[in-house]
Amino acid sequence: MATGSASNGPARLIGFGEVLTRLATRGRVQLPQAHALDLHIGGAEANVVAALAALGHRAALVSAIPSGGLGDGAWRALAAAGVDLAPSFRAPGRQGLYFLSPGGSLRPSEILYDRAGSAFAAHDWSAFDWPAAFAGAEWLHVSGITPALGPDLAAATGAAMAAARAAGMRVSFDGNYRASLWERWDGDPRAILTGLVRRADLFFANHRDMALLLDHPFSGDGAARRREAALAGFAAFANLRWIASTARRVETSDCHHLAARIDTPDAGFQTGEVAMPGIVDRIGGGDAFAAGVLHGLIEGAPAPRAAELGLALACLKHSVPGDMALFPRAEVEGFSGKGADVRR
Repeated sequence: MATGSASNGPARLIGFGEVLTRLATRGRVQLPQAHALDLHIGGAEANVVAALAALGHRAALVSAIPSGGLGDGAWRALAAAGVDLAPSFRAPGRQGLYFLSPGGSLRPSEILYDRAGSAFAAHDWSAFDWPAAFAGAEWLHVSGITPALGPDLAAATGAAMAAARAAGMRVSFDGNYRASLWERWDGDPRAILTGLVRRADLFFANHRDMALLLDHPFSGDGAARRREAALAGFAAFANLRWIASTARRVETSDCHHLAARIDTPDAGFQTGEVAMPGIVDRIGGGDAFAAGVLHGLIEGAPAPRAAELGLALACLKHSVPGDMALFPRAEVEGFSGKGADVRR
């Protein structure tokens, strides 16, 4: 395996997923009218491990990143963020891309994927040595985006989760349902995702994710109904210890309200709602939430505090451009949810 950034001992958490290059229009113009694009590095699992590295955790990523050009930029960006890339490697092929047209006023943002045939998607993961990559680690983080890329990646995600459980690691799974990716092949998302969730300890999922998996409608209107969806999830997936989610209320593309909750089989906790006016960039907010919750649980915080930390990092992410939430521990743990004057 190629060596990335330095690491002080084994990573506490390892992510598995594709690193993407994001190309976003400037001035909120739509893609057909764009004359220039801003470049950022992202990817669901990459965003989580980068955020955890910024919080001071030893975090690593398993990925196949192409050599040269955009792949070199992605590798450098993750290494600079403090991510341990020792389990990753360079592979032939292209860099996965996605194009973002940021929304404005009542027009939502729009994402166009261009990742078919990427180095990550085309790599043969069947022979990958998961036990060696996971040696000494405590957590594995994966998401529903990777299995949506095709049958080989669905099998690889399952193999990674099985190896992590065999090694005594905890596993977190972010639903991240992307219909546009699943529609490109004849997979069965309900069956595949259900099998994967059965191997998770922590599931990042809201009432819509539960409705997809359990083929039963759930309402997200109010804490009691969100608790109902979580309890149905615990009944269906006895392996789960936590279910974490956010509730977003949108006024315009620039002003959202966000709350977070975490459920256990015995109790549920929901935070208050935080207003986020003047949003800079909401992409990656869910990954930031996942990283904040994982930060709390890794540190041994009780579930309510983990939800608060997830909300804090998610809110902070909305204040910066790009996919990654690279905030220090003190800023996340001291987050108040209120605006502040200039720090001097």
